[in-house]
Amino acid sequence: MTGLIVSAHKIESETTHEAQGAKVDPMVPKPYVVTRVQRETPDIYTFQMEPKDGPGMSFAPGQFNMLYVFGVGEVPISICGAPSDTARLTHTVRAVGPGTRAMCALKRGDTMGVRGPFGVGWPTEVAHGKDLIMMAGGVGLPPLRSLICYALSNRDLFHNVAVIYGARTPTDMVFKHEIERWRSRLDLQVAVTVDSGIPGWRGHVGVVTTLVPWAEFDPANTVAAICGPEIMMRFFVMELAKRGVPPERIYVSMERNMQCGVGLCGHCQLGPNFICKDGPVFRFDEIEDWFRRREA
Repeated sequence: MTGLIVSAHKIESETTHEAQGAKVDPMVPKPYVVTRVQRETPDIYTFQMEPKDGPGMSFAPGQFNMLYVFGVGEVPISICGAPSDTARLTHTVRAVGPGTRAMCALKRGDTMGVRGPFGVGWPTEVAHGKDLIMMAGGVGLPPLRSLICYALSNRDLFHNVAVIYGARTPTDMVFKHEIERWRSRLDLQVAVTVDSGIPGWRGHVGVVTTLVPWAEFDPANTVAAICGPEIMMRFFVMELAKRGVPPERIYVSMERNMQCGVGLCGHCQLGPNFICKDGPVFRFDEIEDWFRRREA
């Protein structure tokens, strides 16, 4: 989280200047009003927001915004809404630090600052005409949700489409009701597992990477998108390699300690790349060497 502190008055002033055609400072957040709050798990919330003034935001699947809480600071959060819905923004947030805890305490009608969108998203055009398999663990599903929404809205552009998702327990799953809707579709493969079941859980129990053999796809004609803990992504890549998917067709989201969103602070540097500018989505073969290195 940055030490950026911006007053609500300054944000209102910059919004007015934008409406008048003046140049707007890209480092100043724009005000968005929270219109809906959905509690996904005990510490994860999904927010829908609409701009307080002016048009909405266009974005590509996989991009992120810098979300600002007045008097606290800002954090980078992936956009998890449908790209076709530019009238509102959707973000899923886990309360893990001062910034995100303050964010998760916001209610309907509260205002949040937004900068963005930033970063390189998922390779939608590369995947056109191919099988698309999307794999996530834990809170790795929200950064993939925008890609899932895009694929379902443009279903005729893809062959087989599969979603593989794993959580620690059923209580830790996000988008539970939406997953059920996905499962009801005949044109989408959905597999869900948990590391540990609870009474009443009738689904699969086991490590999420063991579900890769379940998915139907042509390895030579597949694009894979992965998001989650780095150790999980490593094992997903290994399983895909066993199926014959080449590394240049595997894309991973390397969301890490991004703080400014524009490559100035250096906190998210990965080898020669800045994750906030050159990512967060990378083709696996382009960062494979750095991906496997341990930080000192």
